[in-house]
Amino acid sequence: MEKETLARYVDAFAVNKKLGELIKLPVYSISAEALKRYELEYFEKKCAKSKARIDEAKTIIPGGVQHNLAFNYPFPLVFTGAKDHTLTDIDGNEYYDFLQAGGPTVLGSNSDAVRTKVFELLENCGPSTGLFHEYEYRLAAKIAECVPSVEMFRMYTSGTEACMVAARVARLATKKKNLVKMGGAYHGWSDQLAYGIRIPGTKGLQSHGVPSFCFKHTQEFFPGDLDSLERVLRRNRFNGGTAGVFFELIGPESGSWPVSPEFVKGAEGLCRKYGALMIADEVVTGFRMGLSGAQGYFGIEPDLTVFGKVIAGCYPGAGGLGGKRACMKYLGSGLDSGEKKAFSGGTLAANPLSCAAGYHTICELERTEACRKANEIGDLLTDGLNRLIDQYKLPFAAFNVGSICHLDTLGTMHYSINWKKPWTIPGVLKATSIRKTEMEHMGAAYMAEGMVTLAGNRLYTNATYTPEDVDAVLDRFSRIFSRIEIKE
Repeated sequence: MEKETLARYVDAFAVNKKLGELIKLPVYSISAEALKRYELEYFEKKCAKSKARIDEAKTIIPGGVQHNLAFNYPFPLVFTGAKDHTLTDIDGNEYYDFLQAGGPTVLGSNSDAVRTKVFELLENCGPSTGLFHEYEYRLAAKIAECVPSVEMFRMYTSGTEACMVAARVARLATKKKNLVKMGGAYHGWSDQLAYGIRIPGTKGLQSHGVPSFCFKHTQEFFPGDLDSLERVLRRNRFNGGTAGVFFELIGPESGSWPVSPEFVKGAEGLCRKYGALMIADEVVTGFRMGLSGAQGYFGIEPDLTVFGKVIAGCYPGAGGLGGKRACMKYLGSGLDSGEKKAFSGGTLAANPLSCAAGYHTICELERTEACRKANEIGDLLTDGLNRLIDQYKLPFAAFNVGSICHLDTLGTMHYSINWKKPWTIPGVLKATSIRKTEMEHMGAAYMAEGMVTLAGNRLYTNATYTPEDVDAVLDRFSRIFSRIEIKE
């Protein structure tokens, strides 16, 4: 089914080669003169209300914002409106929305069809009762219908919670200790999984506030490298075994370091060989790449699948875990008995509002073929960006997996750390810090040109974009690319 939804898949080898070359080059970024002009003529003059509101917010909210995705250079903007693929800020400025709330709004923001059903629910029930509601069943059944590997499903309130409980289920189901993850991938911010995030090989270097003992039974492997994965699995046989392996199926950070279909199939085989559960983190790819997610495209059947915001239609209370019946039996709640239960909960998990919104979102995705439409726009946008890159003779890399688009101008997340060469670690951390700052500057340029992106290098499309929108967006990128300079 997803072979038809997704017209093409990224050439992981070619992209990784290009990204590897990019980090050997000097920094290419928006010129200092252009950045200053954007700061003065756009942010200072046209975003004055945002600046005043953020300054006020900083007196009571650390940093002035509550969300890690909120853009913060030169200051976060305050958004008051979201519809389809457009955002509006407090000053009345409009933007093309490529952040998409972090990925889940494949239908477009504030879908009329879903909102109508949510209003109906609120008229009759209210957002939460603490008791069972029929939409809990309807959502679980719909997810199981779409994703063949999901025989049972339980809802939580975030992807982080779903990843946490997946780890507990894996240990109960296998009677083994260790958890393994792909280096650079993000599986929420729980202690034991905040390991090797963003940059492969970092271990706990970027997990501030987490004691090192929390990582006693967590390891990482190099993205896309089956030999690296098997070495970890083989070593763990003599130290408690591997309970589960966490994967972002298209590569860490939504495919920022893409992996090949051959790797994914090989990884499934290694999990079976070593008796570890395969845990697919489909927080981004689930119901975006297609109704059966990345696993449907690759033709694999993970033991457990983590879902995120999309299964609540981007309404509050968005996360869940699905999987094989033999694994999910460890999540029985209430008076259910017969097995040891993975400790988990959540007063607002599976509330009527979230379940209704999620059910009608998935039904609408199916009815309108939204995933296919969003993927086609992603292809169109990426092809246009590559033409601009060639036109301006820039070393950037634009690539996509359907509606998950990457415009990597700096290669910040393509560094890795080799602990056999510890003297290189300070240099890697310094280089990534410099390039992260330039990512923020590029993001500021995009914002000033009316485009909201994720971290200045990721763009999600949705089904409401048109080819005409893409043309308008490419004109804006062209202006930015004409203002690039070499910084070192």
